[in-house]
Amino acid sequence: MGTFTIRWLFAFLLLAATYNPTQVNFLRWLTADNGPSTSVLVLTGLVLLVGYIIYLRATLRSIGPFGMVLVLALVGALLWVAYDLGWLDFRNPTWNTWIGLVALSLVLGIGLSWSHVRRRLSGQSDMDDVDE
Repeated sequence: MGTFTIRWLFAFLLLAATYNPTQVNFLRWLTADNGPSTSVLVLTGLVLLVGYIIYLRATLRSIGPFGMVLVLALVGALLWVAYDLGWLDFRNPTWNTWIGLVALSLVLGIGLSWSHVRRRLSGQSDMDDVDE
């Protein structure tokens, strides 16, 4: 499996662990009366928060807000084409949620991978500004 696929898969798992149409997700556990204990909820919430910070920070640094919107627009256009060709039907809200999770995870996966793609294409590395 390629590095982009692994990064995208972890982004998808992060988003799906937070919310998905099944009963197994953090937000349902958080609102359930008989969900996991408070300590498990806090630990899970912190792990998810760390994952979001890593992905969002890397994505904002590599492609920025405009790049995020552009990737989401490309995914949206791809979905539009798939709908026009009859490959997708948006009448099922459960499928719409999964499609949304895939679309958002693609944005995060591309954002986390973009610096590596740019380095391979241009031969130049990205680095943070460091004050010395």
